[in-house]
Amino acid sequence: MQSKTTFSGMLAGLEAAGEVTRLRLLALLADAELTVSELTTILGQSQPRISRHLKLLVEAGLIDRHREGAWAFFRVAEKGTGSDLVHDLIERIDPTDPVLADDRSRLGEVRRARADQAARYFADHAAHWDHLRSLHVAEDVVEAAILTAVGQGPFHAVLDLGTGTGRMLEILAPLADRTVGIDQSPAMLNLARTRIERAGLKQVQLRQGDLYALPVERDGYDVVILHQVLHYLDDPVRALREAARVLRPGGRLIVIDFAPHRHEFLRDQHAHRRLGFGPDEIAGYLRDAGLEVRAHRDLPANKKTADALTVSLWVGQDPRLLSDLVSTTREVA
Repeated sequence: MQSKTTFSGMLAGLEAAGEVTRLRLLALLADAELTVSELTTILGQSQPRISRHLKLLVEAGLIDRHREGAWAFFRVAEKGTGSDLVHDLIERIDPTDPVLADDRSRLGEVRRARADQAARYFADHAAHWDHLRSLHVAEDVVEAAILTAVGQGPFHAVLDLGTGTGRMLEILAPLADRTVGIDQSPAMLNLARTRIERAGLKQVQLRQGDLYALPVERDGYDVVILHQVLHYLDDPVRALREAARVLRPGGRLIVIDFAPHRHEFLRDQHAHRRLGFGPDEIAGYLRDAGLEVRAHRDLPANKKTADALTVSLWVGQDPRLLSDLVSTTREVA
């Protein structure tokens, strides 16, 4: 069901969209999340001109803007009357129109440049990832365990913290109306953005953010996942509390990390601050965050050698019922 707006609100939206460059921008941003420099390349216009048009579209509520380090990314508004208006307008335009077709062709070039940059980054780090993967159970086994813990859905929203290459987004996005990935590293976000664009997952959003102060709404997510993230953090307890804060009533926090091990090279060479976590340790952290521990599972490596790593999975659940949130909201109102 589309949301309603006032007469003045509709007029403001139509006025903002009713200009050739701004309509082209809306068509592009309905298809991809883009920076000012990328839009400048695609449209062949100056950066100040593109920035001015984007400012008007943001003010009209037709697009969203978010920062990622020194960059700003833009996309069609996620929700509200502005989002409804843009999607309705774009659906009414002939997709074979030569103006939009040319823009999409140049968008393809921008995407290929992104993919090339991501491939170079991955190549530079592939040796580390390949070595680490060789020490533990196959990724498809881990992913199957994650999907079992997540369940079939459908979900309102899923949040992937420390999204890295975006693989969790790729496998979880089909289960949710909206999927959000957060990472501190622009380079990793570029890898994730390339992956989700290649997979055609338009309901996925990426954000640069601090896992200790998440840039997302409270009580907003059915599933929050931390896949091989905690061992990098200096304060995993704080990160789990913050993750629990954004769960909806009854929502689940899924943690995947290594069981305790002795691989000091991971600390010395690859910035692992913790050499794994014991089952009682994470269970205690989850309870401290106000969650009930619903499951714990170990996935040992296939090879029984001294250097093998065990992957562990925990599920914590928010004990509240949805009615609790409704009652609290009414009291605040």
